[in-house]
Amino acid sequence: MATQKKSPTAKPVTSKTTAPVKNADAAKVAPDKNAGVAEPSRHGGQAVRDKYGLDFFAQIGKRGGQTVKERRGPEFYAQIGKRGGESTKKKYGADFYSQIGRKGGSTTRKPKVAAQ
Repeated sequence: MATQKKSPTAKPVTSKTTAPVKNADAAKVAPDKNAGVAEPSRHGGQAVRDKYGLDFFAQIGKRGGQTVKERRGPEFYAQIGKRGGESTKKKYGADFYSQIGRKGGSTTRKPKVAAQ
């Protein structure tokens, strides 16, 4: 029985066509490009968690943050912070900042300890 050798340059054949839609209304809905990705991603994340533990995610997050800091510098963080602040201001209005400032100031401030 002879076996065929695979060419190292051979590419898998994929089809980019879709099956015809029987329901005309279903054809009008744009397909979600991320459909079917969430479930396998969740299982993959759980497998990594089970294998390496929760601290692993903190470690890789910290490494990623350090890499961004080294590559882009502190100006990058100022830039994305400004963009986020502008988006929040556009979405909630300028008064939102005074509301959260009062709320945050009263709930997160720790009493100052007098220096001796």
